[in-house]
This record gives sequence, structure tokens and C-alpha cells, in this order.
Amino acid sequence: MTTLALGPSWLDPEYLISTFGLIGILTIVFAESGLLIGFFLPGDSLLFTTGLLVADGEYLTQPLWLICLLLVVAAVVGDQVGYLFGRKVGPSLFNRPDSRLFKQENVVKANEFFEKYGPRSIILARFVPIVRTFTPIIAGVAGMKYRTFVVYNVIGGVLWACGVTVLGYFLGQIAFVRDNIEFILILIVALSVLPIVIEVLRARAANRRAAARAEDEEGHDRADAGGQGGRGRHAA
Repeated sequence: MTTLALGPSWLDPEYLISTFGLIGILTIVFAESGLLIGFFLPGDSLLFTTGLLVADGEYLTQPLWLICLLLVVAAVVGDQVGYLFGRKVGPSLFNRPDSRLFKQENVVKANEFFEKYGPRSIILARFVPIVRTFTPIIAGVAGMKYRTFVVYNVIGGVLWACGVTVLGYFLGQIAFVRDNIEFILILIVALSVLPIVIEVLRARAANRRAAARAEDEEGHDRADAGGQGGRGRHAA
């Protein structure tokens, strides 16, 4: 099976799996789930490719149930670390300057996502790149109840880690999928970033509507001021 590197060659899922094996997969899932530096890692395509390679019997010889169990543990523990980091760091995270591996806008996006969906964001964020890295941290910053976080964290970890991997496993046994893996991985990445694109477009549309309303109100205010001035001069 040959895959297309959707970015630097060292981020190609098959390269990562063939080079680092199961330990590498678990490390990447853990890092992307809750470490600030993990936002650029290929979580969705990596899990899907893991399922494909388990079905293919190449590089990974462990049973599917064991790999899924370990992936869920890595994902859940990663989010736990992110949550505890957020609790410790607190609001200072929003004042941290940008660097090559940290962008303030990623924190803002995750915070908006968390405020919009509340506890459900812990589950939904699993399927949104970048946002899934920062959402557990934001949950910690916001002081989300630990018990509530744990429940949603486990549910999200199972749905994401098991769901995407099992999907790759069963689709990997279909000839069309094996023969068009490059297209499939591109499609997975496109679907995973679709929520971000939709939110960006909705935010831009909302900003345009807000700007239009502000201009209309300003125009009405000027018109009212002009009318009052005219009536004052006429009375004089």
C-alpha cells in the first residue's frame, strides 16, 4: 500500500506506522489529544491508516480489539493531561505570545467551540483537527467539573479512536479502498476540516451582517440628527 503524504513526508501515516509501529501511533494520538505541540499531527488519517494496515496484516500484527483499546487509553489520557494543564495554566494561556508551534488564534477557536457546545464539545472536538488539541485545555481553563469532563472524555475517546480505526479496518478489506488509498486519505482530511471551514464562513457572514447593521444604525442616527437640527433651525 502506498499513501500520499498530505504535507511533509515524515507526517505520512504509513511512514509513521512503518517506522515507529504501535508505540509511535499511541504517542501521536496522546500528543494530539492534549499537548499544545500536537495540533499539527495527522490524527484522523493516522487512525484510518492504522485500521487499514491491521486488515492488511502489514506492520501491525496485534489484534484489532487490542489496538483499539490502547488507542482509546492514549486518547483519553491525552485529554486528561490537556485538562489538567488548562487547570494549572488558567487564563494566562490566552496571553501567551505566538511562536512557531503556538498560535493564539487556535486557543480562541477552541474557546469559541467550547462556549458554543458546552460539555458536548469534548466529544465533537475529537473529530475536528486543531480544535481537538485545544478543547480539553480550554475545558480546564474554564473550570469544567472534573467528573463531567471525564465522562465526555471517555465517550469521545471511544467514538473517535475506535470509530475511525474500525472504519479503516473494514474499508481496508474493500479492493476499491485499497487501490485508491491516496484519494481516501485526502477525503478524510477534507471531511475533518470541513467543520472549521463552515465555522469560518459562518463567522465571516455574521461579521458582515453585524457591520451592515452598524452602518444602517449609523445612517439612521445621522438622519435623525439632521432632522432634529433642521427642525431646530426652522423653529428659530
